[in-house]
This record gives sequence, C-alpha cells and structure tokens, in this order.
Amino acid sequence: MINGKVINGEELKIFCGSANRELAEEIADYVEAPLSDCEVTRFSDGEISISIRESVRGANAFLIQPLCGPINDSILELLIIIDALKRASVNSVNAVIPYYAYARQDRKTRARDPITAKLIADLITAAGANRVVAMDLHAGQIQGFFNIPLDHLTALPILAKYFKEKNIENGVVVSPDLGGVTRARDLANRLVMPIAIIDKKRPAPNKAEIMNIIGDVKGKTAIFIDDMIDTAGTITLGAEALLEAGAHKVYACTTHPVFSGSALKRLSDSDLAEVVYTNSIPIDRGMLRGLNDCFTSLSVAPLIGEAIIRIQQKKSVSELFD
Repeated sequence: MINGKVINGEELKIFCGSANRELAEEIADYVEAPLSDCEVTRFSDGEISISIRESVRGANAFLIQPLCGPINDSILELLIIIDALKRASVNSVNAVIPYYAYARQDRKTRARDPITAKLIADLITAAGANRVVAMDLHAGQIQGFFNIPLDHLTALPILAKYFKEKNIENGVVVSPDLGGVTRARDLANRLVMPIAIIDKKRPAPNKAEIMNIIGDVKGKTAIFIDDMIDTAGTITLGAEALLEAGAHKVYACTTHPVFSGSALKRLSDSDLAEVVYTNSIPIDRGMLRGLNDCFTSLSVAPLIGEAIIRIQQKKSVSELFD
C-alpha cells in the first residue's frame, strides 16, 4: 500500500487519470508525495475501467486530470475516478483541472444553444467533487457555474517571469480580441509595457478575420497573450497584421496549447519569433520534429503543487499571485 503525505494532521493523496500523467508526476515530486496507484483501462467494448489499488479511507484526494484530447474520454475518466474515490470513503475529492474543456460554450449566442461549460460543472459536482482547482478559465464567470469551492489559478506569473528574463526593450502586450484585454493588461502591468488590441470578427467557428489594430505597435516587440491557442488562425493572422503595422518582432504566449488540426505547422510556418506555452496540456514531442524550433514549454507543476499544499494546510491560495 502507498501511504500518502501527512500535512496539517491529514493524509494527502495524489491521483491522476491518463490525460497528463507527466504533469501529475511533476506535481507529486513538488509536493513530495508519491503518485497513488490508480489504473485506467478499457473493456473490450470501449468502456472505461478504473481500479484504485490502495486504501483512501479518510484521506484528502487530489485528482489531476486536464480535460484534453480525447476530450470526452478525459471527462468520463475524471467523473468515474471521482465516483470511485467517493465510494471508497475518501474524506474529500479535489478535482485539479489544469485545462477545462467546453469553456468556450459558456453562454447562448444563438437560439437553442447549449451552455456546455455549465453542464460540465454540473457533472463534476454531481459525481461528488468537493472542490475544483482550475487554471486560466476561458471565461471568469465559469467559476459561478460551480456550487462548490473553486480555486482559480493563473499561469501569468510564469509567463511574465519568462519574458522578463528576455529583457525586451520597447515592448507591447497584445490582446487577440476585446475579451482578452484584462489578461493582456495583467501581463502588461507585470512587464511594465503598454497594451494593444486586435479588433477581429469570426465569420464562423474557428475562423477569424483581422479588422483593425488598436494601439501603437510600430517599432515595438509585440507579445501576444491568450488563454489558449487552438487552430492558431487568430495568432498567425494577428502576427502578420502586427508586422505589417510596423512591429519589430512578434512573440506569442498561452496557457493552454490546444493546437488542433494543423495548428503546429501553421505556427511553425508563421512569422512568430517564438511560441511559449505551459504543460497544462501534454504535447507529443514527436509532433514537433521537422518543425521550426520556435516552441518553448514552461511547467505549471510548481504552481499547482504549491496550491495543493496550501489547500491542505487551509491557507490562502490567492496569496500566490500577490
């Protein structure tokens, strides 16, 4: 039997599904607790089978599972493991979700649209989670979809530290749309830079058209910041527009490297000097072979690990970002 780590007089155990085991192992190393024994397999018909191979009675379980591809399998794994832990008499289940899928479906934009971000929140709560730890949600209001405590982490300090070390002079932080202005302003304040905004429209899902650039970018080094890069259409088109407007160089940074479809090749073939992302979603290193050497991954394991320790110690998590 694997014993968890005792903090504040209570046992802490770290579990993970199959979505991002490498990140879970890094977090467990930071917390100095072993990764608990949870086996995820499939029955012959494709149904998910979960086997927790150690006692969890009375422990506080932290389940690390980003909802990344295959997204629907990751969601079901999360729900089934939560159910298994609750039925095994765990004291609490803390769902640590570095990437929250379906977050872009957070409101009705047309008649009869679903609000799928709320549906996922309801499923996680109904499965028995006592707390959720999420990172850089696409929309802040998703926190209100949960009727259980939610700790919202941000990778901005990690991204800001990386760009500070580059000693960029005459820089500008660029938001890819009006909705990302708050995020861009936060990074700009940390880097002591002005901001600019891309005015775009979406004629269809996953398609973007650049309309205008709001702000001065001429002769400046631009840093794009977004919560996720999916198809990379907005970022690559935005980089072209910024360079045409006189920007000296363009970087892109994001928390969640969704990188769907041909996004990696599109980014590699673009005029971006560097694409910086975190390991909230695992990237198969084999997919980067043969591409331009412009991709940099930063780890969020210390941030999530410190949040787990603070939750176990019943200390403030928000102080991590002060």
